[in-house]
Amino acid sequence: MAGRMGTNIGEITIDNEVIAKVAGLTAIECYGIVGMASLNVTNGIVRLLKRESLTKGIKVEVLDNIVSIDFHIIIEYGINIRAVADNLISTVKYKIEKFTGMDVGKINIFVEGVRVD
Repeated sequence: MAGRMGTNIGEITIDNEVIAKVAGLTAIECYGIVGMASLNVTNGIVRLLKRESLTKGIKVEVLDNIVSIDFHIIIEYGINIRAVADNLISTVKYKIEKFTGMDVGKINIFVEGVRVD
């Protein structure tokens, strides 16, 4: 379900894919995050998604204009996972709320891999 907001002359609908794109672009700007991950369910192999496929590693749900986001990420080796997660949550929450005008109720982070550079 997409987010909906009423105005005095009509209604605004924000598709979940748009929210996922903003969340993904925000996430890859966060320190320690290499990118979004795609998990192949058949064989369990995780792969790093290219920038244009970011939204495949993100699931967005909107219920009563409350946004919930699941991130499947790959992080850089040697970085504190808790610090990366806290930064991701606060940055994405701020940007999505500012961009959409909706509240972010929950952000789940699934670390699917680590990349050594």
